[in-house]
Amino acid sequence: MTASDTRCLAISYFVFRTFCRFRTWYYTPMIRIPATLERELAKLFPRVKERERFVAEAIRQALGDGIPQTSSESDVELVGGTIHLFTDGGSRGNPGQAAIGCILEDPIRGTVLREHYERIGIETNNVAEYRALIEGLKLANRYHPNHLVCHLDSELIVKQLNGEYQVRMATLKPFIEEIRSIIEDIPSVEFVHIPRSDNYRADALVNKALDEHPAPHYDSRTRH
Repeated sequence: MTASDTRCLAISYFVFRTFCRFRTWYYTPMIRIPATLERELAKLFPRVKERERFVAEAIRQALGDGIPQTSSESDVELVGGTIHLFTDGGSRGNPGQAAIGCILEDPIRGTVLREHYERIGIETNNVAEYRALIEGLKLANRYHPNHLVCHLDSELIVKQLNGEYQVRMATLKPFIEEIRSIIEDIPSVEFVHIPRSDNYRADALVNKALDEHPAPHYDSRTRH
């Protein structure tokens, strides 16, 4: 089923559900159509909240400019299905000037959905890794995936997220809590460790952020 077919399905679902609210439609064969459409949509979007968001977006697109939208919604295509997220974070100095990089991919289409990078100030490598993942998860949530695979080259953080290692540093625990909160609306999430060589694109974004926005050298011995 193409993206266009799915959009038409959502619009049809909305139209027939609306018509079937009227008493004159209750005893006609048309009442069966919404159930059929709903089953088809349920295959694509198992969770009700995802289904409702997708239908609302399809109607908004069908009506064009008739419904106002925010800038954060206008450039996001609802993908659903499986999305791959690659993140990396690092600092020059540990702690030192730090940056994050995130890449979202649609593995079915083989396309990059979004890239993001930014400098985040003075941080440690571990904090930068966590902040990169959090930013990536926030971006991924806007595409409403049913299954999200998060690729990180930090084995320590992957094992912490998967419960294999405890998070002993108090400064990192809030990041774990925030991650758990963000992924609540995603039906399935995996955290996978990959070699650094396989994460070179996210790593390149980190270096790009640091190179494009240079800052004075940071010496941990002078930190107050």
